[in-house]
Parts: sequence; C-alpha cells; structure tokens
Amino acid sequence: MPAEAVTPLIRGIAVLRELTEADGTLSLSGLERATGLARSTVDRITATLARMGYVRFDGRDVHLSPRLMELGNAYMSALRLPALLSPHADALADELDESVSLAVADRDGIRFIHQATRRRAMSLSFRIGDLLPAERTAPGPLFATEWTAADWQRWRDRRAADPRDLSFTAVPPRRYGADTRDDETFADRTAEASARGWSVDDQLIEPGLVAISVPVRAPGPDRRIVCVASVVSHTSRHTAHHLRTALLPRLRSAVADMERALRRTPPAEPGPPPSDLALWTGASKQQLGREFIESLARGLTVLTAFGEGRPELTLTEVARATGLARATARRALITYEHLDLVAPAGRTFTLTPRVLSLGFPPLSRTSLPEIAQPHLADLTSRIHESTSLAVLSDSGEEIQYTARVATARVMSVNITVGTRLPAHATALGRVLLADAPEDAPRPEPLRAFTPPTITEQQTLEMVLTSVRSQGYALVDEELEEGLRSIAVPIRDRSGRVVAALNAAMHASRRTPRECVTDLLPELTATAGRIQTDLHTAARFTRVPMS
Repeated sequence: MPAEAVTPLIRGIAVLRELTEADGTLSLSGLERATGLARSTVDRITATLARMGYVRFDGRDVHLSPRLMELGNAYMSALRLPALLSPHADALADELDESVSLAVADRDGIRFIHQATRRRAMSLSFRIGDLLPAERTAPGPLFATEWTAADWQRWRDRRAADPRDLSFTAVPPRRYGADTRDDETFADRTAEASARGWSVDDQLIEPGLVAISVPVRAPGPDRRIVCVASVVSHTSRHTAHHLRTALLPRLRSAVADMERALRRTPPAEPGPPPSDLALWTGASKQQLGREFIESLARGLTVLTAFGEGRPELTLTEVARATGLARATARRALITYEHLDLVAPAGRTFTLTPRVLSLGFPPLSRTSLPEIAQPHLADLTSRIHESTSLAVLSDSGEEIQYTARVATARVMSVNITVGTRLPAHATALGRVLLADAPEDAPRPEPLRAFTPPTITEQQTLEMVLTSVRSQGYALVDEELEEGLRSIAVPIRDRSGRVVAALNAAMHASRRTPRECVTDLLPELTATAGRIQTDLHTAARFTRVPMS
C-alpha cells in the first residue's frame, strides 16, 4: 500500500464492496467478519456512509441506498457510451426479441454497462456492473486481442490463484479447476476473434446460455475497442451456429450504427461539477464528531468530480471541483490508483470500470416501491398516519398500491399492497389522472361510492385541472365514509408523473385544512427525497414502477 494512501478510505471501499457482494445487505456483525475490521471501525464507517446517503440502517442490518449509484453514474456519464449506444442496443433487442448487452474491459474480465433484456420465464440475470471472467464470455476474446504480454501474465496469475472463479460472484463457479488446456483454448479463441472480427460463447458460463459478440471501435486511426455488443440467448431458442448464421449480420449492422454515432457526436460540454462538498463534509464532522470519518467522505467525493464532459481531470481540476485542498485530493487519487478505481494518464486521471463494483450491480435492479419503502416508513413515523405509493393501471380506471406503511393505531386504514381502487374517487388516482395525456383513457362511467363522490366527467376534469395547478389532491369521504386522503405526485427524470404518494386517515383526526397545513409539507418533502433517489437510480438503468 502506498505510504500516502488514505487508510479510512480503503476501509470504506472494503465495506461497500462487501455489501455489494452480499447483494446489498449485511448485518453490522456480518460486515465485521467479512472485512476483518474492528466493530467500532465498522460502526464509524457505516455511520459516515449513512450520513452521505449511501447506506441506510434497518435494525442491525445495513442496506445500500440508491444514492450510492452516483459513484457509478460518474463513471458511466464520463464514459458516454451508455448514453450514446444504448438506444441502438435497445432497438436491436426489440427487433430480434433477444437480450442485448454492452460490456467494457475491466483488466482480465468484462463488466456490463448496459442490458436490454427480454421478459421471459427463462431470462438472463446479469446486472449492470457485474464482472465476468474474460475466458468464459463472448466479449472476452475480442478484448484479449488487444492485451499485452503483461496482461496475459496477469490473466494466468489470476487463473492460478482462483481456478474455480470463486471471486466472480455473478457467474456459477467452475465444478473443477482450470488447467493448461483451458488456457490454450482461450488463446485459440482470441486468435479466431482477431481473424473473424466476432466471437461466440457456446455455453461457457453455464449450460444452455449462448451469445455472439462484435467489437465497437473508437473513431480514429488506432480503432481501439471501446466496448463489445452481444446478443445473448439460450439453446432452446438458438444454437451457437444459428446465432452466427441468423443474427450476426444484424448485430454487425447495429454495431456499424453505434460506431457512426461515436464519429458524429461532438465531445460533451463540461457540466457543472459538484459544489461545496468540502464545506458539507466539514459541517458533518462538526455535527457528528468522531462518528463521522471526514477523510472517508472527502475521498468518496473525489469520484463525483468526474462526469459528462469531465472524463479526464488533472489534480488541480479535481481539487477545484470538490473544494478540497490539493494535498487531500492527491492522497485520494493515490488511494484510488492503488485500488484500481482510477487510472493515471500523464497529468490526468480517469475513472475505471471498477467504480461500478461499488454497489451498482444490486442497486441496478431496484424498483420504485423498494426505493420508496424506507421513505414511507420514515414519513409514517413522523406524521403517525398510514402512507402509500400507487401507480395508475393501464386502463386508467384504477390505481394499484405498490408500497405501503400502516400506522400503529387501533383504527387505521387497512389496504394491502396490490389492492386496486377506482382512480376517480381517490386522491392518489386524481394526482395520476391529472398528469395523464389528453388521449389517455379516462374512467367511465364514474361510479358513486358515497354521496359526495364526483360522478360527472366535466366536474372531474375541473378538479383535475385544479390538482395540476396546486400540485396535490385532497379527497374527502368520496370513496368511503370517514376516509380522508391527501396525495402528491412522484415524477421521473423527464418530469412525468409515474406514481403518487398519499397519507390516509379517519376524517375525525384532521380537518381538510389541517391536512394541507400539517401533512402536505411532509408529503412534499418525502416525495422530493423519493424523486432524488429515483432520478439517481434511473440515470443509466430502468427502474420498474411497480
């Protein structure tokens, strides 16, 4: 370890990696055993990460939080490939009705940066950020065509140290250890990939899985491989031979479109870097005292200095972007270089794909209900009313509850996740209907559930106009006598309302005015926190709304 490396930062990265390997959740004692750190050290590290919004506590368990994805997002936005190439991968997946992936090289492995998967009973479970051994994949031989002698030796050393691939948790381990014949096979596959310009995986990862890959090359004279596009299927749909004969031409055509996009797209303008990070960490240290490890927090902020238009930064630029002293930024970069998270290139530094190992794989499969659940629990504990999240049905006539936290009262609103209710008679439904496109289906006819229920379409449209302008809906005993509810919208990155958040109670507990003065600010603040997590998680991944 370099003398100037930041030990608390190394320990914090170790905690994040163990949580990632454990699919996002470990107990405090489990982290202590996995990292070999003292319990007091684990407690301070997780308290610091919780302060940064990177983890949350549930009893004695530690969970990764969606905000941690901002580290992986920094790498993905600096790389630019997911934003530029994923539309072509998605279109190819739709055309072929097969899964399509984009992968980059990570030393002697490959790491996924985009997945366009098909929803089937027999589906693929690779996640964005997952690391696979090069020799067991279709992209691996293509990347290996550019390996140096040192790269090949590192690969052999890794194979000798881990013959069953136990360090690659995204793939099934080998039943038996690798031998020299496997080395020769991979070398032969690499030579074939170099000559043909494509590579195939015929059930190397596990029985039944087949894939074919073509390299995507950078513009310019060196034509280096920037990523590899793959079509992935299983043998009940395609044999490896059929992939070559039937799908390879279309894959090559899609790759040509990707390379055209790389040539024609001008460099991105640098966006605004993070601001006041050093001031924030200093304030947190003053507030939390020794429980907050400032060197860990400041070190992690260095990764967020990179991004779109900022793929390569000098030490001075990193210090300026974060507000850190040059000496502090320098020690963090030295630490990250030691951990293979940052690569030096002359006077500049770039993020490596290994940044995705910090929580991205498990978090890339997070749904909106999972994002919202801890925020609902926190809101319910503050306002002492039941809270829920709901989405609009395809018909536009009903809402479906997707997350819920009930308050601990003798008399409370009793609704379970999955329940469907009429949209026009609920606060949740009116928030969702208010943002629906004009040509979207409307509930009709409007059924009356109580005397105050709105049953005239024109009256409902007037109410929805008011909901749009004021930003919330209040429904008073229209679904059920004695039931009062207030709801606010949850918006995606484009500003579209994708869900609604509400608080529901018996009418005797709060007047309509008290719902607006007391509950609306709490609901709005919670919706903002859910949206922040949703926008971070959805920047380079698809977040299911239910």
